[in-house]
Amino acid sequence: MGLFFARLVGLARMTGRQVGPVLLCAVLWAALTPVLLSAQHAELHPAAVTAGSHHDGHPVSADGWEGSAAGIAYSERNHHVAGLFVMLMGLAELGYACRWSTLAWIRFVTPAAMLTTGLFLLIWSDHEAWPIGSLTFTQSFFGDESEIVQHKVFGLAAVVVGVIELIRRLGGLRRVWWMAPFPLMAIAGGLMLFAHSHGGHPSGEKIALHHAIMGTMAMTAGSSKLLSGWRKESQASLRWEVVWACLIVVIGAQLLIYSE
Repeated sequence: MGLFFARLVGLARMTGRQVGPVLLCAVLWAALTPVLLSAQHAELHPAAVTAGSHHDGHPVSADGWEGSAAGIAYSERNHHVAGLFVMLMGLAELGYACRWSTLAWIRFVTPAAMLTTGLFLLIWSDHEAWPIGSLTFTQSFFGDESEIVQHKVFGLAAVVVGVIELIRRLGGLRRVWWMAPFPLMAIAGGLMLFAHSHGGHPSGEKIALHHAIMGTMAMTAGSSKLLSGWRKESQASLRWEVVWACLIVVIGAQLLIYSE
């Protein structure tokens, strides 16, 4: 462990002025997110708990699920589970960026966590969607419910990219462009979050702000990874790898504290 922390400190010193402000902003965003969300929600919905509320005080949408106690618990659980695996990916990527050679197996944590996250989303992303809900496969993947479609598409993308990353880390797919799907998925996922809506959820503005913050960090992380991948092995490429890894950790932390 001493070797790991020594390398981590060395990389932190290397980053200096270039990386430090980026990481500081990311940490501040994550720390302030609950406060900002609560303040904005209270301002926008001062009477939310009295108008159209569930027996426990949660406002409920027209379909009886969004905003209900069961709906909120289900959504928060899914975000927290995803956050756990995203956090594992970030920590694994940080260890890989530190080149801690004594833990050679660490490079397989990211594809394993990504595959698990993708399969989890494909199955449990939405309670009414295939395969656990009343909607068919076609309705879930190609229907009019954009929220459900986006969840399924992102789950499928995570599985595909997880397989690519696993093959890469086993020694296959050696061409440089095969490193691009992972950061491109982060960028695409970040963009998707800006258009991701939870339908008639009474806390829609709060959720949208959550998504905007995570989307910004995801796009920044993906861009950092692309910069590191197309540079020759150098201190600069290591800096961008550290930025990439730390932002993934922060996104995972934000998912772990996600609330509606």
